[in-house]
Amino acid sequence: MQVLYTASATATGDGRDGHVRTSDATVELDLAIPKEMGGAGGAANPEQLFAAGYAACFHSALRMVARRSKADVTGSVVEAEVGIGPNGSGGFGLAVTLVVDLPAVERSAAQQLVEAAHQVCPYSNATRGNIDVALTVREAAAA
Repeated sequence: MQVLYTASATATGDGRDGHVRTSDATVELDLAIPKEMGGAGGAANPEQLFAAGYAACFHSALRMVARRSKADVTGSVVEAEVGIGPNGSGGFGLAVTLVVDLPAVERSAAQQLVEAAHQVCPYSNATRGNIDVALTVREAAAA
């Protein structure tokens, strides 16, 4: 693979109760363990950062495949839900649900676009076979 861009971030402090900063300082955050995992909460956590990155990346992939098929993705939204829990082997694992709103696209066509985006999205390709990723097309609101 020819690398087109490389991002770099550094974690300091106590891992999940520490601090992260990208090399260009565009992202700089304190981290805290979520209350649900026994921490204090009140700051970002790695799962939120992963969810934000996956949602943005998947949305870009979705818009790319939509352009190719000339689909109208006006008003499209991608929400990534990232869960963490014990993996049964002494460690932890992640599970992802991608919830996609495509209000201007008929449901079966929307599902096809989402499936196609899942094949080209770098996050989807990186996680495939490693974590469960569920794809959900949200029902359009009744007019």
